[in-house]
Amino acid sequence: MKHDVMKKHENSKLCFVCGLKNDFGLKAAFYELENKELVAVFTPKEEHQSYPGRMHGGIASAMLDETIGRAVMVDDPTIWGVTVELTVSFKKPVPLNIPLRVVGRITSQNKRFFQGSGELLLPDGSIAVTATGRYIKMPLSKIADFDYQEQEWRVVSQEDDPHQIEI
Repeated sequence: MKHDVMKKHENSKLCFVCGLKNDFGLKAAFYELENKELVAVFTPKEEHQSYPGRMHGGIASAMLDETIGRAVMVDDPTIWGVTVELTVSFKKPVPLNIPLRVVGRITSQNKRFFQGSGELLLPDGSIAVTATGRYIKMPLSKIADFDYQEQEWRVVSQEDDPHQIEI
C-alpha cells in the first residue's frame, strides 16, 4: 500500500545512520507518512557487509533502532528517543547495493517512555528483520552537547525524494 510523504526529517554531518559526510555511514533519509509511521530509505554498501554480499546484522539493528527511536518525533520534533531496550529478529538475509526501506512506529507511550516496533523490508516487500524497542523521551539538550549548525542538522532535499512510499 502506498502512503503519502508528509515531511522529510533532518540529516546530520557525522551520524553513522543519517550523516551525509560520514564516509562509512548509511546516509539514510527519513520520511514521515500520512499514517504516522516513519520510513527510512538507504542503500547498504560493501563496507556494511558481514558475509560476502550480505548486510551485517548490526547494521540492520542500527537502522531499526534509529527508525523506531525517531518515530516519536512525528508527533513532537523536540523529543528524542534514547534506547533502553531493543529486541531484533532476523528472518531473511539482507543484500547489499540495493535500496531498502525500514518502517518504524510508536506502539505505546506515556509522559516519560515509549515503545515501538519496526521492520526492514526487502525490495519485494517481504520482511527481512523485525525489532521492538523501549525508549526514554528526552530533549536533545539533556542527551548531548549538540550544536545544530556545527552538526549540520537540517533537511536536505534531494531530486529523488519520494512523494509516496509503498510499505
